[in-house]
Amino acid sequence: MSSVFESFLSTPEALDAFGERHFVGAMLRFEAALARAQASSALIPQDAARCIIDCCTIDRFDVAGLVAGSGRAGSLAIPLVKSLRQVVRAESQHAAGFVHLGATSQDVIDTALALVLQHALGAFRADVHRAAQALLVLAQRHAADPMLARTLMQPASVTSFGLKCAAWGAPLVRGLQRLQTRALPALSVQLGGAVGTLAQMAGQGPKIRAAMAVDLGLNDPGCSWHTQRDDWAALACEVGVLVGSLGKIAKDISLMSQFEVSELAEPAEEGRGGSSAMPHKRNPVACMTALAAAQRAPHRVAAILAAMPQEHERALGNWQAELAEWPGLMMSAQGAARAMGLALQGLQVDARRMLANVESVRAVLPADAAKEWFDVAFSTLASEQARAMVVSQTAALAALASA
Repeated sequence: MSSVFESFLSTPEALDAFGERHFVGAMLRFEAALARAQASSALIPQDAARCIIDCCTIDRFDVAGLVAGSGRAGSLAIPLVKSLRQVVRAESQHAAGFVHLGATSQDVIDTALALVLQHALGAFRADVHRAAQALLVLAQRHAADPMLARTLMQPASVTSFGLKCAAWGAPLVRGLQRLQTRALPALSVQLGGAVGTLAQMAGQGPKIRAAMAVDLGLNDPGCSWHTQRDDWAALACEVGVLVGSLGKIAKDISLMSQFEVSELAEPAEEGRGGSSAMPHKRNPVACMTALAAAQRAPHRVAAILAAMPQEHERALGNWQAELAEWPGLMMSAQGAARAMGLALQGLQVDARRMLANVESVRAVLPADAAKEWFDVAFSTLASEQARAMVVSQTAALAALASA
């Protein structure tokens, strides 16, 4: 269960997706799909499969008891399968002998995690897409609005806020594309039996795995992947990169929202971002959430990468360590994407303040320096070439976002 500090940095959907009941439900989906596929391949009787499938209902199980028993067993799958056999046996002694036939604990847990991640990634992608679309709107709306560019944390020359928004959005769209590419092979059925040979499947293993993949809406990897964790790790890396891109946007917005700068503000909302002691404050809490995620996600990704050297055909410790990192990574990622998506949709932009900040820097410069750096920049920004550059950026972003 997540802590109170985790909860407000994530979303209700993400917290629920990795909750005990949801995960055990995903494990039962595996067991039902296994029985269905084995029956269709004539490996187990149809009546036994129907009984098993009917018993794979979450309300028949003591979820808290199963989780409590997993510590002693070393795997959540062991008490679950034992409990499932008991439930099936109460209906049919004959059917109980076909529960979990030929599968192993890692098969059900890896597949259940793939199902949970599929759900969590869908919500994450939707929120990142919302943020990218909001940036596209801002880029088009503010294509010609001048603002100070800043380099090394100091005022530099003049750019366009629209161009800045396009630059924020492009990594999100590229990240969504890479995430989709990585998710396809990673979200796979796991079915290998004790050592990956599907020895108890009477030669029907590949057919059963393929049927389960269709049933569960997952990829058929063509083999077991108990200690082949490269696709998982690559997926985690792409999630981490997207969180970093969201964090970069949050960093810039938070700096531009400082009272002394006052160029941007998160959407105003009753009870949001206030201070108990300083009523004048308006804290950028969406940026806070994304920055917290950007701070934490790299450690989660690093732990998943570090867990890749797994022993022989089934791992001791590293697999279990890898599993434990995914909920924290996705909870942070979902929290960051949701927060920034909502903030960008209602972002308050003060174009007059942006221009005033430009003028305040130009006013303190010698005339020749102002002419060289700012007048030329303004002229360039207003030119057809500059406008075409912003249009080109936003058009490319729109094409990627709709792909």
